[in-house]
Amino acid sequence: MSGLIPQRFVEDLLDRVDLAELIGSRITLKKAGANYKACCPFHDEKTPSFNVRPDKGFYHCFGCGAHGDAISFVREFEGLGFTDAVEELARKAGLEVPYDQAAKQEIQQARTLTDALDFASRFYQSELHGQQGAFARDYLKQRGLDETIIQQYQVGYAPAIGTALFDAANKDLQGPLIETGTVSDKYGRPRDLFRNRIMFPIRNSRGKTIAFGGRTLGDDKAKYINSPESDVFHKSRQIYGLFEAKQVLKQLDKLLVVEGYMDVIALAQHGIHYAVATLGTATNQDSLTALLKQVRHVVFCFDGDQAGFRAADRAMDNALELMADGLHLQFLMLPQGEDPDTLVRKEGREAFQKRIDGATPFSRYLFDRQSEGLDLQLPENRGELRARAEPLLNKMPRSTLRDAMWHEMLRLCGGRNQWQNRPPQQRGNWKGERRDRVTEERIDVKLSKDSILCLALLEAPDMASEVTELAQHSRQYTQAGKFAGFILEHDIRNRKALITTLALDSRARERFYHLFDGIEHIPARESTLAAAREILSPNEEATRQQKLATLLRNFANLTAEERQELRALSGGTPD
Repeated sequence: MSGLIPQRFVEDLLDRVDLAELIGSRITLKKAGANYKACCPFHDEKTPSFNVRPDKGFYHCFGCGAHGDAISFVREFEGLGFTDAVEELARKAGLEVPYDQAAKQEIQQARTLTDALDFASRFYQSELHGQQGAFARDYLKQRGLDETIIQQYQVGYAPAIGTALFDAANKDLQGPLIETGTVSDKYGRPRDLFRNRIMFPIRNSRGKTIAFGGRTLGDDKAKYINSPESDVFHKSRQIYGLFEAKQVLKQLDKLLVVEGYMDVIALAQHGIHYAVATLGTATNQDSLTALLKQVRHVVFCFDGDQAGFRAADRAMDNALELMADGLHLQFLMLPQGEDPDTLVRKEGREAFQKRIDGATPFSRYLFDRQSEGLDLQLPENRGELRARAEPLLNKMPRSTLRDAMWHEMLRLCGGRNQWQNRPPQQRGNWKGERRDRVTEERIDVKLSKDSILCLALLEAPDMASEVTELAQHSRQYTQAGKFAGFILEHDIRNRKALITTLALDSRARERFYHLFDGIEHIPARESTLAAAREILSPNEEATRQQKLATLLRNFANLTAEERQELRALSGGTPD
């Protein structure tokens, strides 16, 4: 719908917004001359790299590359679409968005649906505190919920009477309630979808009700049911409890993803306000994407039974294609027979928080799960681990994380350290005095000439002048030429200084971070430098090799001068 908003209005709106004030109301900004600095809200960092330029109307993070204007900031920070972000800024500026007629009708239709659902939410809340809601109130009290948390999450009660909601709504709202599926007319007469259930309203980023979850208080076959999908509710992209978390916490650093509505509310009751729940039976890529739009650190919390591990495995598998540097995913598996609701009530906030802090990192969880049941002392089982883990790692986008996990897989599958650390009597029972040493397989690495020169520069920065000269005459050395130019520009003369600069200079990391992507095995320093020398002086090297071969063929008949030349060419003493 963004194309239906006139560009002139968008430009005028951006001119009216004070970018520093807008961003400063959400994160802590520090003055830096005419600009502002902060730790980036879109990735984890300790040193501020997020810059706000109010005079230019944009922000930029030198750490993760996040960049944009007021609209893009609201979109990313609040998880809103373009239209919703424009409306949010327009409302604060006291402006009305000039939609065309078709767009107005579409928006009005959505508002009609959410107005009907907001009415249903208020109805359920009133019923909870009415005469029929006594049993529901007792149930919530037994679950440890007080009135404050019940009000915060707008928990309600759907009466057992099959048409209670429909009868309470006026005629203007009855149609939208049917359209959202909150009331069903499947059998020719209206009937409430939710009956005799504790009601959990699902709210969007603006606090409007878009759907419900209901927990039975009877013996219904389905313990929980959700609203069907509608024009305002798309189950895979919605996060329960996110709106409420943002109301309590000014800035979300991480999210704890649990499995149920009651888990979210129980944790909030005990002071853990960043718990949310995805809707449905599994955390899919849509819900993961929605989560990662909000934070860069997500902790998945599952019951420690077989079903919980299956759910965790699905979350891990769906996360593989989304994993990038700067993202932190962890897994918290609870003791068998416990869920967040029961456990936090049993052991309290501090103990549960320690569990969250000690959650298993994504990489460790993957290798732990894939190595279950395997004795990695056995070569066969190390091969089995690689067969399980390698397809998973191949799903990940190229990143430092993937490279590190790849090397961890090779370490686990290599088994060399385990073999060497075993007692001598356990290393084999061969007869005879000689025992063959276990050696690593030699790997021949085929690299492009550009990559070879980049690796050589990393080892010997003093080659930069030669590489620069070569790159000026050939396009196949583009990356090496840029790398060499950087070295010369900063007057870097040794390997230690180069490594230090690359580690501390964020711009240098951005420019040269991907130079060595895809190189799984780094050749030895001597091999790299020899290959680089051959590239830099091909004719000279070829001539030397040819002359050396000629002298060696006639070694028996060499003169004293020729023997001296042979010594110089071979770097040794042929006598």
